[in-house]
Amino acid sequence: MKQNIVISTKNLTKRFGSFTAVDEISFDVFEGEIFGFLGANGAGKTTAMRMLCGLSLPTSGNASVAGFDVYRKTEKIKRNIGYMSQKFSLYEDLTILENVKFFGGIYGMTKASIKTKSEELLVQLGLEKEATKLVGSLPLGWKQKLAFSVAIFHDPKIVFLDEPTGGVDPVTRRQFWDLIYDASEKGITVFVTTHYMDEAEYCNRISMMVDGKIAALDSPKQLKKTYEVNTMDDVFYHLARGAERTSD
Repeated sequence: MKQNIVISTKNLTKRFGSFTAVDEISFDVFEGEIFGFLGANGAGKTTAMRMLCGLSLPTSGNASVAGFDVYRKTEKIKRNIGYMSQKFSLYEDLTILENVKFFGGIYGMTKASIKTKSEELLVQLGLEKEATKLVGSLPLGWKQKLAFSVAIFHDPKIVFLDEPTGGVDPVTRRQFWDLIYDASEKGITVFVTTHYMDEAEYCNRISMMVDGKIAALDSPKQLKKTYEVNTMDDVFYHLARGAERTSD
C-alpha cells in the first residue's frame, strides 16, 4: 500500500554568507511515521527544522510540508503543524487550563471545540483536579507532557519536537514516548530531534546528519546491521567521529 508523503525535501540548502549550514539534503517522511532527525551539535539539524517549520527560508532546493511549499506557503505550514521546542514553550504564569485555551485560540479552534477537547485532555493527562494550578508550579516532566499535548491539541498533520525530553528523568521520558506513540497511531507524523540514542531506537526511521549533510537514513535495525554494531550509540559514533563542526 502506498504511503502518503507529508514532508518532502530535494537538495534543500541553507547558507549564511560563505557558510553552508544545510547542504543539499533530500528525504521524504510518511504519514504517521516517527522520524528521528539526529546529529551532533553543528550538524545542521536545527537549521533544517526551522526551514521545515516555515521559520526560515531556504537558500536553494525544494521542500513541502503537509502539502505546502516552504517558500510560498509558510503561514499554511504553521497552521498545519505542531511544534515543541527544547525550552519549555508554555506560559508559566498562566494556569494549565488557561494555557490550553490560549493555544487552542492561536490555532484557530472554535470555542466549543476548545471546551470539549480541553476537558478530554485534562482527563487524559490526569490533571482535571489540577486545571487551575499555575504551570510554573508543575514538575518538569509534567510540563513537558503538557507542552506536547498542547502542540497536538489542534490535530496537526505533523508535530516537530526539538529535543523534547532534555533534562527529564528516564521514567518520565518513557511516559513521554508513550504519548508520541499514541499520536503516531492517530496518524500524526512525529519529526523529532534527540541526543538520547536510546530514544533513536523508538523511531521508525533515523536520519543522521553530519556537517550539514545526511550521512545515513534508515531504520534503527538496518543502520545497526549496516555498520555492524549493536547500538545506535555505536552508529552515531561511527558517523559523527569525523565531524568538523561544534555548534549549529
